[in-house]
Amino acid sequence: MNIIAVVVTYNRRELLKRNIACLRLNTPVSSIVVVNNGSTDGTGAWLDEQEDLTVIHQENVGGSGGFYRGIQYAYQAGADWIWCMDDDVFPRPDCMEYLLPYTHEPGVGILAPRRLMAGQIFTNDFQKVNLSNPFASMYQQKLKKQVVNGPVDICGTAFEGLCISRKAVAEIGLPNKELFIFCDDTDYCLRAVLAGFRILYIPSALMDKEKFFSNDNWEERSRKKKWKRFYQVRNSTYLNHHYGRNWWVRYLRGFNGMLGYLLVALFTCPFKNVYTLNDVAKFWQAYRDGIHEKLGRY
Repeated sequence: MNIIAVVVTYNRRELLKRNIACLRLNTPVSSIVVVNNGSTDGTGAWLDEQEDLTVIHQENVGGSGGFYRGIQYAYQAGADWIWCMDDDVFPRPDCMEYLLPYTHEPGVGILAPRRLMAGQIFTNDFQKVNLSNPFASMYQQKLKKQVVNGPVDICGTAFEGLCISRKAVAEIGLPNKELFIFCDDTDYCLRAVLAGFRILYIPSALMDKEKFFSNDNWEERSRKKKWKRFYQVRNSTYLNHHYGRNWWVRYLRGFNGMLGYLLVALFTCPFKNVYTLNDVAKFWQAYRDGIHEKLGRY
């Protein structure tokens, strides 16, 4: 079986080195493809020294653009399964061995390992998707609230170890590269589920995730992540508009999500050095872009 790992990286050379070291221990993996999204921290030079890696250098087109290119390459290279991950997750040496037996399960198009952060279960994986009730989250029955001891069907997972079958790629295509960051994995999983594929969560297949929580205060943390919030509002609005089954989900749920960020920006901009009135307008524009399904990089 031809299993190709695809890693997307940007300016996290030391984490990438650890990720690659872990992948090299997963002997069922046939080859490793690294998509370097225009890193400026020496990642490119290090990658060029690695003779066992296939390296794709490109401009920074976001996580979605990175996985688009990596999955495209792996599919064209004849992969039977494509193992996708960011550079800050680290598969245990036997992770793929625990995934392999389930590649033959009927109807399975995507496999998802269990992720751990500092030894604790870290997951946003969910078993049901809500496309009809605008006052409830799209993501229902999240696994982190349950005890899962065996394989279970889910509706969504992250590009942090999900393994995609060739058949699924052939039928639903590549990730939506226009999302740039956020929601590209949810979108891809929804497309798979709506096409009739199963997504199977395998709790015995383990990956460790780098701890990303910081000791920054709210102001510092919000300032660093502000640019991401516009993508988050736009892309989540896009998902609800594109897949929602009624007017209320298509328009109201995204609005509710945007309104929370807009109000925080509006009421803190006079006395916190985070948001400006221009940012308030940007949140509104992000919502409108999502409604009109106008994507791409900001």
